[in-house]
Amino acid sequence: MSDTTFRKSGRRAFLAGGAALLATPALAQTGNYSAPFSNSTEVDRDLTESVRRNMSSFRSLDWRPYFSNTSKGAILVDVTSRALHFWSEDQSIYKLYPTSVPLTEELTRLGRTSVTQKVVAPTWRPTPSMLERNPDWPKVVEGGSPDNPLGPLALYLSWTYYRIHGTHDTRKIGRRSSNGCIGLYNEHITELFDLTQVGTQVLLI
Repeated sequence: MSDTTFRKSGRRAFLAGGAALLATPALAQTGNYSAPFSNSTEVDRDLTESVRRNMSSFRSLDWRPYFSNTSKGAILVDVTSRALHFWSEDQSIYKLYPTSVPLTEELTRLGRTSVTQKVVAPTWRPTPSMLERNPDWPKVVEGGSPDNPLGPLALYLSWTYYRIHGTHDTRKIGRRSSNGCIGLYNEHITELFDLTQVGTQVLLI
């Protein structure tokens, strides 16, 4: 099966999923934190309207259409519905989180990867292309800073520069607002960080 066919069939399976699930406490967050690097995002729109629009796309999924097994756990990210699904290795734990996704298709990478590092207080460094687009951005933001776009925790993927991470700017969740990474509320990345391990499978569709 080609990647294109897989993505199309996976998308149909996603939209045909079961009952809606969503972490209600996260939806209540409407913080007004002004992120220093949040240019050209959807944050000008009303957050409540944006999140409600995406709630209907949240569906409980079975892992089988997407993975041959759940060895070391499995993460599925759907960039259209802006949702991250997690299954534990023994399939006893299933989580569904709202996410931020890349601003454009050009910044979006789809396919299979895996978690290669779990980093506490990650240091953020913009990529060369990000600095080219935004020359005023700092070349580094140390971990632990409230200005750090990666938040308190990050799962590094086998793809260079790509991460699943937290964010201090809660307005970004549920929107096209990243330069390629997948963002979660900080309480959600904290939970996912504890559930995953190096080697956890990741699929972006």
